[in-house]
Amino acid sequence: MQNFQPVLLGSDANVYGMARSFYEEYGVTSDAVCKAVLVACRHTKLVRIAAVEPRLEEDEVFVRTLVSYAESHDYRARPLLLVSCADGYTILLARHREALAPYFHFACPDLQTVLDLDIKDNFYRACRAHGLSFPQTATCTAQNYRQAELPFDFPCIIKASNSAAYWNCSFPHKKKVFLANNRAEFDAITAAIYGSEYQDDLILQEYIPGDDNCMRVLNAYCGLDRQVRLLALGRPLLEEQTPEGIGNYAAILSDPEYNDPALLEKMRAFLQDVGWVGYANFDMKYDARTGEYKLFEMNPRQGRSSYFVTAAGYNLARFLVEDVLEHKPAELTVAAGRSLWMIAPYGVLRKYVKDPALRQKAAALKKSGRCAHQLYCKQDRSWQRGLWYARSQLNYYRKTARYYGNKGLTD
Repeated sequence: MQNFQPVLLGSDANVYGMARSFYEEYGVTSDAVCKAVLVACRHTKLVRIAAVEPRLEEDEVFVRTLVSYAESHDYRARPLLLVSCADGYTILLARHREALAPYFHFACPDLQTVLDLDIKDNFYRACRAHGLSFPQTATCTAQNYRQAELPFDFPCIIKASNSAAYWNCSFPHKKKVFLANNRAEFDAITAAIYGSEYQDDLILQEYIPGDDNCMRVLNAYCGLDRQVRLLALGRPLLEEQTPEGIGNYAAILSDPEYNDPALLEKMRAFLQDVGWVGYANFDMKYDARTGEYKLFEMNPRQGRSSYFVTAAGYNLARFLVEDVLEHKPAELTVAAGRSLWMIAPYGVLRKYVKDPALRQKAAALKKSGRCAHQLYCKQDRSWQRGLWYARSQLNYYRKTARYYGNKGLTD
């Protein structure tokens, strides 16, 4: 099917990756509706900025902006396929599905399901109920963080329970995730967070030992019939190191040898038990002490690095189109392609990936041409984008060297 228009919510690297998937499968340029135009979606032929609304995250503005877009784009003649590319937009889409359903086609869980799983402490309760492992976890609040007692030893991971609210706060030395090695660091970090606009709970977790390559990332697509249609597991080689990028991936290997059948079956059963619809993204880490995969979070959307699935031969956009627009039945697909996905330059991987066997595998995939960069597309070249791309890649060396290993309350 080609006579449709993808409408992507946001303008970050995730939006560009989804737009690239749509373009490669259907030859279509995606429209973006966003709060601001970020660099990933500038000077590109794959994304057309259709609306910029700084107040897009406000309920009435969200609905009004999208309905206005639909009415000006002949939604009756050409189906509009709406795709959330951020947690907050998924919540808004779920909350206003009845107002938007006459204009757009989309795959989105009901609001309560999103809220039950997007908030991290709710997600851990769901994991416990479904027999999924996660790190030892506690919470603290703006009222009790000074007296908070940990049920495990330091180091302690500190992160926001409400990702959307944390994204919109600011304070000196803010990081997406913090690591406190002792009580003094813990007190300083929590005081800094609660000195900002963020006043929701904080998640306090035991640190799972191991390098970045012990992480795993799982992307899934669940159909309108609440059946899982796609599971794609990747092995990160390296995480990003910048304060806002901690927890995002800089490079991911896809290989069927990483597909753990027992893990994938547990995740399939979990998604179907909770009645999920649309894209989902999970971060987890292999704990060599127990032989278990410990889940960290579930994102109610495709992950920022989800183009790694398309790069491995399983186009993310196709699963959505075949379900929502073409209504094709489908069995479960478990991705089994081999590829190397990167957002960082290859030279950064060579320097900072410590495992020689993984470096060798990455080198072999690059040499054989089974390598994709999130933000570089041969069909999307221009001098403006090329100049930005070259500068951003060079900047990766500088910022990785500056921030490598720093998850404390410093720059």
